[in-house]
Amino acid sequence: MQKRWVLKPKKDVGKINKLRDELGVNSIIAELLLNRDVETFEQARIFFRPSLDYLHDPFLMKGMDVAIARIEKAIGNNEKILIYGDYDVDGTTAVAVVYSFFRDFHSRIEYYIPDRYKEGYGISTAGIDYAHENGFSLIIALDCGIKANDKIAYANSKNIDFIIGDHHLPGDELPDAVAVLDPKRSDCPYPYKELSGCGIGFKIIQAFIKQNSMDMELAYQYLDLVAVSIASDIVPITGENRILAHFGLIKLNGNASCGLQALINLSSHKTGQFSVNDIVFQIGPRINAAGRIDHAKDAVQLLIAKSLSDAKEFSVNIDDQNNVRKDFDLRITEEALSLLDNDVLQHSKKTTVLYKSDWHKGVIGIVASRLTERYYRPTIILTETNGHIAGSARSVIGFDLYEALSECSDLLDQYGGHKYAAGLTMQHSNVALFQERFEEVVSKTIKPEMLQQEVLIEKDINLIDIDSKFYRILKQFEPFGPQNEAPIFMTKRVTAAGTAYIVGSTHLKFSVKQEDSYAFECIGFSLGEHVNAINEGKPFDICYSIEENNWRGKKNLQLNIKAIRF
Repeated sequence: MQKRWVLKPKKDVGKINKLRDELGVNSIIAELLLNRDVETFEQARIFFRPSLDYLHDPFLMKGMDVAIARIEKAIGNNEKILIYGDYDVDGTTAVAVVYSFFRDFHSRIEYYIPDRYKEGYGISTAGIDYAHENGFSLIIALDCGIKANDKIAYANSKNIDFIIGDHHLPGDELPDAVAVLDPKRSDCPYPYKELSGCGIGFKIIQAFIKQNSMDMELAYQYLDLVAVSIASDIVPITGENRILAHFGLIKLNGNASCGLQALINLSSHKTGQFSVNDIVFQIGPRINAAGRIDHAKDAVQLLIAKSLSDAKEFSVNIDDQNNVRKDFDLRITEEALSLLDNDVLQHSKKTTVLYKSDWHKGVIGIVASRLTERYYRPTIILTETNGHIAGSARSVIGFDLYEALSECSDLLDQYGGHKYAAGLTMQHSNVALFQERFEEVVSKTIKPEMLQQEVLIEKDINLIDIDSKFYRILKQFEPFGPQNEAPIFMTKRVTAAGTAYIVGSTHLKFSVKQEDSYAFECIGFSLGEHVNAINEGKPFDICYSIEENNWRGKKNLQLNIKAIRF
């Protein structure tokens, strides 16, 4: 599929020149900083030199003082405390951080993760019943609970107090908990609004440490887990998240916790430095696999391990579950693609909605993502579970999936999520009606350009602008992630330096030059279709990110080609 090239609007020349002169950098670097809302010398200093001293006071968060007071009361009275979290990476890391910290000060503490298939997302009646039956008087809920008003009321009727630590958007009315910690509360003055669920858990232990005049290093030992949550939950890598991710990656790559070290040892990226991207593809899926295939408590058990030998044993089980997950993923993706390719009517549609009763519920979200990448249109994968139809939905850039689902709400039992990802349930009798309605709604509202994948280009530059100094400064923009993506550049009218060739089955290797520039090696994943056109010798345009290739001890700058235009 030909991608749509979108060049970011150029920043004000006066601002570019001012920042360039203040920092002593070139205009390209100055404009990249402005694209990241870095406009002054002081903001640039904080951006390029992150410090844990820049983390905000946790007591700025609405309700934190009440939450800490309730936790201290529970410890002082020797109450039983239950740490409750969601079954994804963010939830399990959050539970691991808060549980691991407080178990060193309080023996009557346990953790609870709901079963994805029996209890579903968030706080469950079963979880509250478990707490009641086992004598827990305080539940600390992490990465969930902000809309669980009825469940909190149920807990109150059982004389169980709740502290909610969530990062999702609240509803019109907050749950009646002892404390509701969520920077997205309209009345919360906390300066940074985009923490992960695990980030909220980190702020809780940071507040406890501050309140009790303890060494803050007791909190910093969990920064690698916080970084894994930030990367896996795809929250913005800006502000406080960028600081947490920066130092979390340092710990991950230098002195990882036992559980994460065991996962690193199992990954295919054993050497070199883990980045945010490596977490997303190497660590996150393994942690997620526990909840998808069996039970996410297995992931927590790994993440709270105190010895590498224990962690190794737990990690092998997690890796086995991940391999099962991959098998399900591969089979269902192939079946879904076959259904699409063999149905002529599907080719002209604006949506993909596929149903098969035996598809595994734990991987349908992954399959929906893969099909969205392949056909680039709003996609929903449906399967049967517990007597009803469950679905996972994914959207394309710019299209509000949640709004489209709301126009089909009369056909749904439940739905929830956000603009780009959602979950839903319905009766079997409504599947065909829903497929028809969803296609109708999307067709009326989606813009044609939304159905073409875009590559967002930061700057049009010349190859002569790229040298080792330029790359060294770009490296300091890391860690990369949402709202601080690795810069993608465009260069026009380059020509091949030598012969282009295919590596693997579809990848493209070649070198390019432009006028008097050096020749740069290039790798273009899944771009092998362009090999003959490149070898004709005509000029072409490229968009790319810049990276360092390390092959057998030899390092050189390489262009990672995202798209080619003739």
